[in-house]
Amino acid sequence: MPDHLPTGMAEALRLTRAGRLAEATAAIQRTLGGLPTQAPPADVPTTDRTSEGPDRVVSGGPEPAGLLPSAPTQPWWFSTPKGGRDALELRRWDHIRPGGGGLTPGAGKLAEAMTRIQQTLDRVLPTLAPPTPLSGAGLPQVGPLRTPAPAAPDRTRSELEPGGRFVAGSYTGPAGTRGYKLYVPSGYVGQAVPLIVMLHGCTQTADDCAAGTRLNLLAEKETCLVVYPEQAASANPSRCWNWFETAHQQRGKGEPSLIAGITRQVMASYRVDPCRVYAAGMSAGGAMAAILGAAYSDLYAAVGIHSGLPRGAAHDLPSAWSAMSRGGSDPGRGATSGVQAGVPLIVFHGDRDATVHPRNGEHALAQAAPIPVDGPDQRVTVSRGQVPGGHAYTRSVHRDATGQVVGEHWLVNGAGHAWSGGSPAGSFTDPSGPDASAEMLRFFHEHPKTTPPVSPAN
Repeated sequence: MPDHLPTGMAEALRLTRAGRLAEATAAIQRTLGGLPTQAPPADVPTTDRTSEGPDRVVSGGPEPAGLLPSAPTQPWWFSTPKGGRDALELRRWDHIRPGGGGLTPGAGKLAEAMTRIQQTLDRVLPTLAPPTPLSGAGLPQVGPLRTPAPAAPDRTRSELEPGGRFVAGSYTGPAGTRGYKLYVPSGYVGQAVPLIVMLHGCTQTADDCAAGTRLNLLAEKETCLVVYPEQAASANPSRCWNWFETAHQQRGKGEPSLIAGITRQVMASYRVDPCRVYAAGMSAGGAMAAILGAAYSDLYAAVGIHSGLPRGAAHDLPSAWSAMSRGGSDPGRGATSGVQAGVPLIVFHGDRDATVHPRNGEHALAQAAPIPVDGPDQRVTVSRGQVPGGHAYTRSVHRDATGQVVGEHWLVNGAGHAWSGGSPAGSFTDPSGPDASAEMLRFFHEHPKTTPPVSPAN
């Protein structure tokens, strides 16, 4: 194997993670250009049939400036130590035409193409040199908010059903159908109980999310219901909630309406205290939870966001990449219609998160506790702590002019894109951090609605 290949691919991955797609593609081209080509397997045609094959991207029309440069149309084939072969074909990406054709930023075809390139690299890179820093590496989230999910250990029934029942259900509304899992604690005997809506991150499932957050264990102890809506692969190949599309950022539309529909269906089937209904989420799920807090502030009493983004951070795929990598603009100062619309918010974020910039957590909190242009109107109390044998953290409690707590911000030192204090039984967890699940439940219990919401039409 040429010595320059791991170094070149590492540079391409670094540039892609920074959102510098054109430079990353050029780096890949330079790296591959130094390799001798090999004949593809006999069962793979060498003619240009761009509409066929899983790793081919349709091209046509002028190339858009600044997206990706022209690239060779000849596939590059790699012989792996295991005797297999993988192909990576870099092609021109261009504007989409009505009825199909090329690609454009934000189009579904672009996300699909990037996903296929990532899948190819994920297969090729770990076989190039054992072991190298590239092993297990992948391009940053294409969904967006997609990272390669580490394999989770086998989950036992006691982790998902610690005394109660973990039942499956589904909801159908004008925007489609979504499945969900609901944990019913053993202590529920028909009394009014709180309901927590927990939204998973990309590549996760309800079982994975429940195991990683350990919310079912806490729900059994606290006697509350927890429902885990599941994103459909048909709606997003990486099972990401589509927080970055305007069609899914409004009340009564898209995925927010489906999640609210699931919430109301559970409330109709079980006796739920309407003043104690909450939404929380991880990563893409956290970004969607922020949307729910604003679009359905009459339904949810408080919101928890872990490693997510504020509502309105993006409106398409390119702006999502920008917000994730840089944190977007500060929405707090001068805001008159905070995204949370008065809904209390608790935020957790790792200060080493390379997937979603930690600045996004600050901006989400700024939407819950906006600072007027004439100066601050809330007090902030800052304390620091340390998990024994784990991460240090900074906790900031924000109060409004009346002294009421409107938000909490937990910044976990040394933590990445993972649920703080979570269980290794789930993916994207960091057991060394403060227990985000316990702190969110504590925050929720401290913030019920003062008056029951009125059931709206939507």
